[in-house]
Amino acid sequence: MRALLRLREQILSGEFAPGERMSELPLVERLGVSRTPLRLALAELEHEGLLRGLVGGGYAVREFTQADIRDAIELRGVLEGTAARFAVERRVTRRDLRALGTINDGIEELVHRADYDSFERYVDLNERFHARLVKIARSPMLERALAGLVSLPFAGPSAAFVLSEAELPESREILVIAHRHHVGLIESIERREGARAESLAREHAHLALTNLEIALRHRDVLKRMPGASLIALPRDGEPQHA
Repeated sequence: MRALLRLREQILSGEFAPGERMSELPLVERLGVSRTPLRLALAELEHEGLLRGLVGGGYAVREFTQADIRDAIELRGVLEGTAARFAVERRVTRRDLRALGTINDGIEELVHRADYDSFERYVDLNERFHARLVKIARSPMLERALAGLVSLPFAGPSAAFVLSEAELPESREILVIAHRHHVGLIESIERREGARAESLAREHAHLALTNLEIALRHRDVLKRMPGASLIALPRDGEPQHA
């Protein structure tokens, strides 16, 4: 686990370039672990999608297009929408609804503030909200499918938010909308409105696409976000492609 966490962090922070081969011996020395846990970590990161297997054996850092990220976010919306519908169909408990409401009440206190600490707290609460939503769907299969998506750069519910929303006013507005979506999700689940809950969750995921598009217009901010180094970007002056 130590090897996995450290290697994932180093990949997302840009310490390895897209396409770079992950050679075992240098990594053993770099991480201070033996070959067995390193190989397990490399295999897990390939499963997550941050690495790709090479034909002759071994792994290289994966590069993502903007279309890859958009597809991952779109698929996350589909799965989270399904989770919201499952929560309705499988009779979520009052206790779970109260837990979602308590988390979202904490979020409401933060969305109009502009200091960096409040954004960090927002991210923690937002991730807890999404994790709880998936948990109340009571579907281990769905949880596993989502786990593979949210590990990719910018695909998670909070992955691209912290830095851009702390620095870019247009991104801060997304927090207010996100909180309102949460309110609507809780209400629709409580009222057993499965179709509305599913639709809201899918629309909610699209906020990450909006935030990514904002970040793409501010390269200086984008470059400091975790995982940004793995995204293939057009050179300055070239048109953006989906």
